[in-house]
Amino acid sequence: MTPSGVRPLRVALVHDWLTGMRGGEKVLESLCRLFPDADLFTLVYAPGRASPVIENRRITTSFLQRLPGAVNRYRFFLPLMPRAVESFDLRDYDLVLSTSHCVAKGARPRPGALHVCYCFTPMRYIWDQYAQYFGPGRASFPVRAAMGLVRPFLRRWDVRSAGTVHRFIADSAHVAGRIRRFYGREAEVIYPPVDTERFAASDRDEGHYLIVSALVPYKGVGLAVEAFNRMKLPLRVVGSGVETERLKRLAGPTITFAGWASQEDLPEEYARCRALVFPGEEDFGIVPVEAMASGKPVIALGRGGALETVVGLDHPGRRNPTGLFFPDETLESLMEAVGRFESRRGEFNPGKIRDRALDFRRDLFEERFRAFLHRALEDGPVQR
Repeated sequence: MTPSGVRPLRVALVHDWLTGMRGGEKVLESLCRLFPDADLFTLVYAPGRASPVIENRRITTSFLQRLPGAVNRYRFFLPLMPRAVESFDLRDYDLVLSTSHCVAKGARPRPGALHVCYCFTPMRYIWDQYAQYFGPGRASFPVRAAMGLVRPFLRRWDVRSAGTVHRFIADSAHVAGRIRRFYGREAEVIYPPVDTERFAASDRDEGHYLIVSALVPYKGVGLAVEAFNRMKLPLRVVGSGVETERLKRLAGPTITFAGWASQEDLPEEYARCRALVFPGEEDFGIVPVEAMASGKPVIALGRGGALETVVGLDHPGRRNPTGLFFPDETLESLMEAVGRFESRRGEFNPGKIRDRALDFRRDLFEERFRAFLHRALEDGPVQR
């Protein structure tokens, strides 16, 4: 990765927090493979919750790590996060790679160093999805009042801190558009890695539809539960979260809640279902790609990253569909899509569906990221 004739680069990885293995941590894991000697900086770290590839390196945490309860309740410390990420001492590093959906992009490189940010999204909860996180019924009154006070500061900081980044990478064209909208910056799109090798194309169909999701309001799971109640079709919900009890009360006899599935059990969940239902808007959405890697069609809300990964049944000029879309977040729209899928199930081929998922496999991500960095290092930091 270092240009010829130049001493080896000292690389710092900066990640928002390390409290589990989700899509963002999969990207970080790939960067750890590309830069096995890089040091890692993160706001808070819960040992044992990330993969050995990530944890097998020097990890530096911020002052938030020492605050009572911060490791498990880090989101309550959002107003302190800008100061925390700016406190990292990055003077010894030539290349800073931040992986950010919150504040990691605000890390400050030394003069002359290159800062590349892989941006999962600008902070949703202070921009266009604020109401979905902090609107009435979404959060308590004290939390809503506090966020109303700090939101203007966080917005100003979020825009200003984008100036520490020399090159943005977005995880989808959808996110590149949000970066352009909120930061006034361009971003190259490199889709995140998906562990497609963990899954195999399956033609099994045990008759039920599947949701794999955190059970939080913006994921749209409640819409799917109500729709499948009305259709009296079997729906299996794999996941957990703050919405669990409300959704269970809403659910009728055809809805099953399985709790969260381990990484080992998840391939079997996909293999058994008829199709995946993906009712929320995501910036990229790894779950639909995992389902497709299992040969399963996807019924998705026609917004966000799903439009870039799922090949719609009626897409003009495209063969080998991998799913279909419903345009509106309404019961009628989702129910119509399920009915359309039922009448055209024979048009989906598990092997062809899996072929589409392989476009997002990990080795392609690492190849594209490496090529991007070669170009960025040759050009060096640019005027921001």
